Amino acid sequence: MLKWATGTDTMSKRIIFTVTNELNYDQRMQRIAGSLAAAGFSVCLVGVAKKNSPELLKFSFQQKRIRVWFTKGKLFYLEYMFRLFWWLLFQRVQILCAIDLDTILPVYLVATIRSKKKVYDAHELFCEMKEVVSRPPIYAAWKKLESWMLPKFRRGYTVNEPIARIFEENYGVHYQVIRNVPKLAESSYSLEKNSFLLYQGAVNEGRLFEVLIPAMQWVDYPLHIYGDGNFLEQTRALIKQYKLQEKVFLKGKLAPPALKKITAQALLGFTLFENRGLSNYYSLANRFFDYVHAATPQIAVDFPVYRSLNKEAPVAVLTGTTDARELAMEINNLLADPLRYKMLQQNCLKRRQEWNWEQEEKLLINLYKAL
Repeated sequence: MLKWATGTDTMSKRIIFTVTNELNYDQRMQRIAGSLAAAGFSVCLVGVAKKNSPELLKFSFQQKRIRVWFTKGKLFYLEYMFRLFWWLLFQRVQILCAIDLDTILPVYLVATIRSKKKVYDAHELFCEMKEVVSRPPIYAAWKKLESWMLPKFRRGYTVNEPIARIFEENYGVHYQVIRNVPKLAESSYSLEKNSFLLYQGAVNEGRLFEVLIPAMQWVDYPLHIYGDGNFLEQTRALIKQYKLQEKVFLKGKLAPPALKKITAQALLGFTLFENRGLSNYYSLANRFFDYVHAATPQIAVDFPVYRSLNKEAPVAVLTGTTDARELAMEINNLLADPLRYKMLQQNCLKRRQEWNWEQEEKLLINLYKAL
């Protein structure tokens, strides 16, 4: 059982968040848990322990890793849900929050059995991710779970208006929009850049690596990729296929503080998605805002949410291409236009004053206080 903080802590302020991520790299949950801890809540963030999990970083909230035998696929989800259920069942807590669909069932069961308050935090349209929607039996299973669970979670929040609207139309729930944006920090940006391009984030299916990697044949700068995911081996194969071993570099995962420094040094970033599945189409990737806060212009996909954000003061060049040569041309055209590049940088400096966690956390804290 967790040893909760003492002093001003009360039972009514104890929250457990459940994820399937590696806790050290989950900037979104670090921000959420940190803000609520600073607001007087006792918070525990629960994730997965794997063989190569690094030592946990220290934060103002508690953290717990649940060890599993299986690390991917159906057996991973089944095992983690089972172990998470039994762990949650015996914790002293008042509010349980499921982060995305892959932890919602144990949270619902424990909250129901123990008469606890429950919240759903939807970072994306889980069932509409390419790796789910492209596999009909997998999609059917997750969709059935979503259709069963979401109407039972009357309290929740998500990252943008289109996703909130879909949940309301499909399940009759009205979720708060709380965007996943970085904290303001003067040291997190630089107008002076180094000569490399950057992709940061999950190296997953549907991120257009099949277009970005070959495009680098016609770009005179190296591309550094920070992250891992379910498309990592295919990305290695693409690099080898196009003989780009000396131009495209897989750098692995970095802890958020180190990654922020790299992002501020990059000449250009990428926020690209394949138009397959509503999760991609209505996405609002963390890295879009990470590049903005670093004053790093980016090439971003021309989907509705990015188009809306980019409308008044552009921080990105929007693209609809899935052709490698065309993408290379768009990259080269931007880097050959210093006036346009500096305009994007200045807009980043302006927008980071509006798109920051200091604004969004007020909504988050009010939501949990209202419980």
